[in-house]
Amino acid sequence: MIVRFAPSPTGYLHVGGARTAIFNWLYTRSSQGKFLLRIEDTDRERSSEEMTREILGGLRWLGIDWDGEPLIQSSRIARHTEECHRLLAEGNAFWCYCTTEDLDAQRGTAEAAGGAFLYPGTCRHLTDEQRSANDAAGMPRVLRFRVPEGRTVFNDIVHDETSFSNTEIDDFVILRSDGTPTYMVAVVVDDHDMGVTHVLRGDDHLSNTPKQVMLYHGLGYETPQFGHLPLILGEDKKRLSKRHGATSVGEFQQRGYLPEAMFNFLALLGWSPGDDREILTRDELVASFDIRRVLKKSSVFDEEKLRWMNGQHIRLMDDGELLRRLLRHRPDDLVDVDEAQMRAVLPLMKERMVLLPDFFENGRYFWRDPEEYDTDGVNKRWKAGIPELLTDLLPLLESCDFTPEALETLIRESAEQKGMGAGKVIHPIRLALTGATASPSLFDMMTVLGRETCLRRLRRAMAQIPVPES
Repeated sequence: MIVRFAPSPTGYLHVGGARTAIFNWLYTRSSQGKFLLRIEDTDRERSSEEMTREILGGLRWLGIDWDGEPLIQSSRIARHTEECHRLLAEGNAFWCYCTTEDLDAQRGTAEAAGGAFLYPGTCRHLTDEQRSANDAAGMPRVLRFRVPEGRTVFNDIVHDETSFSNTEIDDFVILRSDGTPTYMVAVVVDDHDMGVTHVLRGDDHLSNTPKQVMLYHGLGYETPQFGHLPLILGEDKKRLSKRHGATSVGEFQQRGYLPEAMFNFLALLGWSPGDDREILTRDELVASFDIRRVLKKSSVFDEEKLRWMNGQHIRLMDDGELLRRLLRHRPDDLVDVDEAQMRAVLPLMKERMVLLPDFFENGRYFWRDPEEYDTDGVNKRWKAGIPELLTDLLPLLESCDFTPEALETLIRESAEQKGMGAGKVIHPIRLALTGATASPSLFDMMTVLGRETCLRRLRRAMAQIPVPES
């Protein structure tokens, strides 16, 4: 079995394309097949080497590798052209001299009458003399495939038997007036020459398939097995696009998603392992993948689900590897934070992270004194008696063992001596140390912050936070 992923470098790697690549990759890796890569860059005006690099980088980030070197479609134009002329020589194609103006006028007439326009076959039956006269006059021409009568039927892995009436398909162009082959014929020739046996792609390509099946037959090629994957929709049930937010793989990478989570999430959009598992490693997905379980209906891209899944993968990751990933997301104003400091904080923040930048954004107080204090927290937690309690507590903190166990015992006993519940002391201390109302365990956090930092921040908070009137 040989499959291919064939992105066009006219834009970034979209999540829909990434999902297609993942399904192709899983299909081959679960079946010991080959996964080939083809860059379809024949749209010279819109294609760019930068986009090619972005696409390859996105695939590598997701952990998708390919067999052999990527095939560059534009390097094969001569081969595509050769096969177009073979179709002509064998009577499966014909030269068309209809002008764009004439076709546009006919299209306008058809649409005004409420119908769809199909090329009417004007040049299908020109004689050799008529063609020679047109060529002698220098008339522009395109090469059209001669669509046969009847129906085009193929078996789709996802949609089962699929049939199109050939009367609904016009004689489509395979060579443009400038002599360059069109996408339709290039894809068929490349897939044949690459030995592709299975073509898995999005449902948006389904309308291309009958034309390509005709080309396979016309060229005498063996037709591959097609499978058209359900589209990915936004939460409004419309096709996923920029209006729904981030859609390129690179954007999710920059925002701090893990490739393991992105791969896991996209693999489950339109496919299921057949049980209740949702968090799967790449190896587990390979072992479970069955192309017959691909769904027919479209899937909704739920970013909240992706965020949840990313948090789960963060917690599964080895601390050393997670630390390495975090270094890439260290903000400019925290470049002085070294790996040893990050390693000490990581066990406290790992369970609280959803995206990689959360480590720095939500844990900034580990490295920077709070510049302000949460207003609601001050009003709720900074009550009368707190400054006095902290005043009495400071000398004890200066001399006690600075371990989580010792700090917890000390703070709870201090609260009890004042006739206060432990929470009424713990929350104000947290507010003073972090400026926020939520953090990891206070006692673990104080140990990581260290005695000097804790004492400095407590004194500063006592001087700056007013006690609300009762």
